[in-house]
Amino acid sequence: MLRPLPGVSLLLHRRSALVVGVLFVLLFGVMLGSACAGRTYVPPGEVWQVLRGQRTAYDLVVGELRVPRIVLGAAVGVALGLAGALVQSVTRNPLASPDVIGVGHGAAAATVLALATGVAASPGALPAVAVAGGLAAAALVYVLAWRHGMQPSRFVLTGVGIGVALSAVVQLYLTETELAAAEQLKLWLTGSLNGRGWAQAAPLGWVLALSLPALVWASRALRPLGLDADTAAALGVRVHRDRLGLTALGVVLAATATGAAGPIGFVALTAPQLARRLTRTPQLPLAASALTGAIVVVAADLAARTLLPPLEIPVGALTSLVGGPYLLWLLGRSGRG
Repeated sequence: MLRPLPGVSLLLHRRSALVVGVLFVLLFGVMLGSACAGRTYVPPGEVWQVLRGQRTAYDLVVGELRVPRIVLGAAVGVALGLAGALVQSVTRNPLASPDVIGVGHGAAAATVLALATGVAASPGALPAVAVAGGLAAAALVYVLAWRHGMQPSRFVLTGVGIGVALSAVVQLYLTETELAAAEQLKLWLTGSLNGRGWAQAAPLGWVLALSLPALVWASRALRPLGLDADTAAALGVRVHRDRLGLTALGVVLAATATGAAGPIGFVALTAPQLARRLTRTPQLPLAASALTGAIVVVAADLAARTLLPPLEIPVGALTSLVGGPYLLWLLGRSGRG
């Protein structure tokens, strides 16, 4: 217990604080390694000079190509890690994530609809449409799952059904459209940071900054919701209201991240569970989940750029390749339980 001011007390989980500090250092190291590595190796000293605004021979490579992409990847990972922790806490299900409740599928379907109607020529020009589609899909799932209250299991199952239906819409568009447009959409659907930069990172950064007060409230609201609904209600918690607020916050973060970089799969699913195993806390830790998500995305993007040069793998394909076996492991544990 910390008492920074008279009448103010804060609970501090020492292991969580230590893990957050280690994750900060690890994230800094991964971001520095990503700025240095690539087809052109840049020494760390040169990277530091570019960040300080000094003119060097690596201004284009580091300052305009790598740094904006790295910052966007870290922001996307933070948003997805937070969104996954919020949704999994509300549903009390480690297999749940914003992807499961249809956010990614809604963003993809909205992008397809905008392309089919001629609103824009490429998926990269439609971040706002993707965000609106993700929010609309989550709202539809919530309305259909509501039966005198929101039951987490019904919410997840409804989201799976809506996601399958929206995925069919996307597949229909891919089979009927011209080859060039279909190839552009396929790249966006896998999730990629290639060609992305400050234009996509700035809106996501504003959303994360404006979400800080809500995240402070969420960190307090998650504690009683870790109990069963009846016990939480007996303690004076407005269960349905808090669940709605936490879900809405998670959906906004996930939809904004999807609009910035496309649907990057399995980050929101794996990051909170990895963070919980590191901190050993009863609830999913928000700060550690955010940092873990950022590390996963930045490290995956670094591997995607450097594994098979000059070929560049979409980061979403790499996270899905790693996340698939992790999902099977979780399913196996749930089955034994």
